[in-house]
Formats: sequence, C-alpha cells, structure tokens
Amino acid sequence: MNLILVTFASEGGGVMKRLNLYKIPSMCFPLARREFKRGVVLLIIVIIIMLVSMAMTGCVGPGPRIVMDDGSTPEPVDLHLCYDWGRKAENDLTVTYFYGADGRTVFESVNNVYDKPSDCDILVKFQGDGPVYSNYSKKMLMILEKPFSSDTTFPRAAKKLYQAFRKGSPLYQEVVRDREAFRKRQEVVAAQQTDGRTQAAAPLQQAVIIKSDVDDLPAMRVKPNKTSYAIVIGIENYRQKLPKADYAVADAKTVTEYLIKVMGYPEENIITPTNEHATNVDFAKYFEKWLPNNVEKDSSVFIYYSGHGAPNPKTADAYLVPYDGDPSFITETGYSLKRMYDALGKLQAKEIIVALDSCFSGAGGRSVIAKGARPLVMNLQNNMVLSKNMTVMSASSGEQISSTYDEKGHGLFTYFLLKGIKNEDVVKQDGSIKMDDLFVYLKPQVERIARKQYNNEQTPQLIGHNASLKD
Repeated sequence: MNLILVTFASEGGGVMKRLNLYKIPSMCFPLARREFKRGVVLLIIVIIIMLVSMAMTGCVGPGPRIVMDDGSTPEPVDLHLCYDWGRKAENDLTVTYFYGADGRTVFESVNNVYDKPSDCDILVKFQGDGPVYSNYSKKMLMILEKPFSSDTTFPRAAKKLYQAFRKGSPLYQEVVRDREAFRKRQEVVAAQQTDGRTQAAAPLQQAVIIKSDVDDLPAMRVKPNKTSYAIVIGIENYRQKLPKADYAVADAKTVTEYLIKVMGYPEENIITPTNEHATNVDFAKYFEKWLPNNVEKDSSVFIYYSGHGAPNPKTADAYLVPYDGDPSFITETGYSLKRMYDALGKLQAKEIIVALDSCFSGAGGRSVIAKGARPLVMNLQNNMVLSKNMTVMSASSGEQISSTYDEKGHGLFTYFLLKGIKNEDVVKQDGSIKMDDLFVYLKPQVERIARKQYNNEQTPQLIGHNASLKD
C-alpha cells in the first residue's frame, strides 16, 4: 500500500486530495520510497533471470553463435542449406545453431527438407555418420562423423559445415558449378517448351549440355559387317513416375554411334528404342521376333541396356524395367534377364555380347523396387545358363548400385566402356571386341571413380566369358 501511496504522491497533492489520502503523515514517505527502490531492483533482477533462462532454452533468439578461430564474424555464404532428421521435428531449433556473431545466419537459408523449401543447394542428413550431399549431382561431399549427438557437439558441426562451404572453398565452388549446370539445363527445357516441343524431349538436352571426350568418336573404322545386329535400349523417364535414370538416353545414342562408325554395324541392323518406345511389348518384339528373323550363323549380336533394373523380392530374379514397368508388379510388367538370355540363347549367332548399365538390388542408383520391399543381395547368374557364345558384362555386382558420371554426362560404366573402345585398341578388324582387354581396362577405372567421387563400391562383372573371344 505504501508503494501505491508514494506513486500517487509523486504526481502532486491534487491526486492525493481526490483520493482522500492527504491525512497520511509525511513521516511515512521516506520509508515508502526506500521500499519502492528495492522493488524496482528486484523486478529488474527477475526480468534478467527470465530472459537469460529463455535464451538458454532456445525460446528466444539464436543458439550459440558461430565465431571463427581468429575471433572474426563469419561472412554469410550464398548457399541454401537443407537438413534431414528423417522426420519432421516439432519445435525444430536446428537453425539457431547457424547464426553468426552479428545475428545473421551463416548460410542464405537453413530449412528442414520436410518443409519443402523452394531452394536447396546442400543437403545434410543428420542420421548415421552425417553425410553431406550436393542437392544437384547427389554426390556425397563430406561426412560429419556424428557431431550432432548433443547440445555441446552440435555447434561444432554447424561451424564445421560453414568452414567447409565458405566462399572460395573447393566444396563451395563445386556446389556452385552444380547449381549453374542445373539452371542451364532448366533454361534449355523451358526454351523447348516455349517452342512447343514436348517435355519428353527435355532429358536429351543433358547430353548436349554435358559433352565429354567419348562423345567425340575416334577416326578408326572397320569394314562394315552386314551380318552384325544390335539392340540398344535407353530408358530415362518412366510412365510410372519412377526416379529418372539420368543420361540413359544419351548412353544409348552414343553407343549406337560407336556401333555404326567404329565397329562396322550397319545402321539398318540396329534398333535403338528409348523411353516410351521401349515398352514391355517392344522388348518381347525385338528379342523374341526381330532378332530370330534376322540373325544368321555367322552373325555378331550386341545387346546394350541403360535404365533401371529391379528384383523380384519373392524369387530374387532380376528384371529389366521397360518404360511401362511397375516394380510392384514386376513379374507382369518387367522383362526378366532369364527370359532375355533364353531368347538370345536360341540364336544361331557366332557371338553375342550383352552390356548392362543397370543394377538389380533395389538399393538405388539404376535400380528400383516395390514399395515396402527391402533391397536384395542379387546373384545375377541365379537359375541362368548362358549359351556358349554369350558374354555378359554388367555395371556392378548383385548387391551394389550403378552410378552416373555426372561431369561426363553418361553412366559411369558406359563412359569407361566407350573410352575403352575409343582408346585401348580393343576392337578387332572384324568389328568384334577383345572382351578380356576391355574388362581389364574398365573394371579398375569404374571402381576408382565410384569410390573416390561417390563413396560407393561398384565392381563391374564379366559373366560367361568364352575362350573364342580372346586373341
């Protein structure tokens, strides 16, 4: 009550008179003023304690600020960072760890992928060992090594990310290059659509934009062999909205050019179905009708496939996925390797070479699997007997995934397949291939790039090798 009395007393006697408080003795006021001062001090202390407590629990303002080792304030990086906890977190405070000492975030933006941000340059997975990817090439750029296990280690992880991607760093430059290449591809697609072209033609532009050394064909050319036949399939887009098999169409078209201009296959003897022209029915038509109607005893046959593979989770059989294939009904809509090998085994050909830039585990890369099913360890020779005239070269072993080689605009396996044909003197005078020599060159090259650039194990396989193919 004394506090209230003093407050009004300070406003003048008129107020006190109106409240009939003028009869209070003047000796009470010094005591009331002292209690008022004490109250104000206590109130300020309580407010300070509350603000400090709220800041420490993340209720207001950023968390621990990022400060460089020399004490300087971080310069914000013009990259958008997205993170993935494997779920949409409630009361997500992750962004609070990415503030600099000046109160700004050290990246252009920091968002949870489950919020579906419009921009995302770097993707950080706060799971397992904490891999960090370019959101454009999907290449793994670094590993955080579980630095986000506690409130004390998470700030170090945020600082480590900033230091790795600060302006001018090698990782910063790589992501910027990826972003620029992606935007150029988008511009080409937009220009095509403006010109009235179909969206299905857009993926072909990747091969135009990204031109590698293997796209320049060698000058050598063997004598045309009129009895050589080839089926070259590339499926990049699928009717069932499956993930894209990047560069598959470019792979098929470049392989076709090598067959014609380097290996002597007549253009009229090559079938190159791509995307919607490579349905389940097309597979059956070309493998089971077109080839038997044309192949003769002295013929050479070359089969190439670039696209998704899929396992049958019940039987562990491997399937090629046609344009209209559905991994959930792979028996009905896919084309099994066993069926293809059986059809090829009936041909009266001198030699048959099969090259598969695909994988069949369902673990990713160029493979898909039915929703809810788990990836398998596949045996690509399961229940299969290859004819004596057949050799199969596959991009990876049964449990692995097959990678793309983004900077070259081809599948990793296909790039070194073509590079070997171009530079390693593996083409004989009759247009056939020295498979031993090609495989010896190709295998370590694919393994090295897969391990170095993608942190993957990818080991090409050579199956059913026939001694007649050697020199």
